[in-house]
Amino acid sequence: MSETAEIEQLERVAHRMDSLFRLPIIGVRVGLDSILGLLPGVGDVAALGPAGYIIYRAHNMGASRPLLARMMWNTGVDAAIGTIPLVGDIFDIGNKANKKNVALLRKHLEKKKGAATDALPNGVSG
Repeated sequence: MSETAEIEQLERVAHRMDSLFRLPIIGVRVGLDSILGLLPGVGDVAALGPAGYIIYRAHNMGASRPLLARMMWNTGVDAAIGTIPLVGDIFDIGNKANKKNVALLRKHLEKKKGAATDALPNGVSG
């Protein structure tokens, strides 16, 4: 799978977890993470699966240690605050850690790709 296709697939996972549905009347988008969070205990643990998958794929795609640490921080904060009844559910609606993590990965890979292109000798394009 190409890097672009892999990022797009991770973006779909993040969208499902963070923004799949629009709440009527208020128009805010929520995902499966917010819905699972309504189930005490098990919901927050279940939401860690896709978040962990995004971090795992980022590792396999060559994400740096600082980037992986930032992604784990985003996920950890989301999980920790998500365990607080009501406050965690409201936080999940605004935080969108999965989408943040995929955006960080995309930015990192684009920067890495740009640095590799800059390193090519004159007259050679990438």
